[in-house]
Amino acid sequence: MELFKIQNLSFTYPEQEEHVLNDVSITLNQGDFAVLAGSSGCGKSTLLRQLKTVLAPHGNRKGEILYNGIPIDSIDSKTQAAKIGFVLQDPDSQIVTDKVWHELAFGLESLGVNNTEIRGRVAEMASFFGIQTWFHMEVTQLSGGQKQLLNLASIMVLQPDILILDEPTSQLDPIAATDFLETIGRINRELGTTILICEHRLEDVIPMANRLVILDKGKVIADDKPEKSFEILRNLKHPMLHSMPAHMRIWSALDWKTPCPLTASDGRNALSEWAEENELL
Repeated sequence: MELFKIQNLSFTYPEQEEHVLNDVSITLNQGDFAVLAGSSGCGKSTLLRQLKTVLAPHGNRKGEILYNGIPIDSIDSKTQAAKIGFVLQDPDSQIVTDKVWHELAFGLESLGVNNTEIRGRVAEMASFFGIQTWFHMEVTQLSGGQKQLLNLASIMVLQPDILILDEPTSQLDPIAATDFLETIGRINRELGTTILICEHRLEDVIPMANRLVILDKGKVIADDKPEKSFEILRNLKHPMLHSMPAHMRIWSALDWKTPCPLTASDGRNALSEWAEENELL
């Protein structure tokens, strides 16, 4: 079932002539795990923010964005708040209360959910995310990774249809980033929530994804399964090849005809098979 449908979307910022987004068309289905990739300045964040009107930047937009078949501008803010979750780069920018349990309950209270249901949902999410031990702590006592996990939990307690993430691990250390991304994978697998994520740690998110969308100068140049999108990059000899995980770059350089390996383990096995018939230098 189609969740989001973006049709011929173009966008320019005020007093600018060059398009940041140029004729972008993407369809997201329920349950998708889609990774949005591209070089810095290609329009990734601008595209993600178009999907929630309260975050959409001011400028000239053309084209259509449909959420469950309804134009996004026609959907009230309460529905968008509950059903379209959005996690930003800075963990501190989304926290609005002083205690962890207050933060988990804040969104539900704002939507007018009754106290009994609030307590049940908050307890469920605290258990799912494993934050029971710091449930009563002050937010200021949390690490960056804990704050970002709290942001995620406070969104998931609303039971959104889609979770949009704009480089959520950019300010986290490697261990916290890996843990956070593994949690995103669990949300997609176990809760069925649709994921759209822009993330530079492609080696962590690509194996989880069923879609890899690549932007270049505001245009979509690939939108398919990760291995198919990478084949498109290879055929184009695109510079984005150099930002892909090592096993995918090796696959491209050796021009293998086998499917592109999506994990380091698959890449190692493929390289071992290749080495049986070819000399390693």
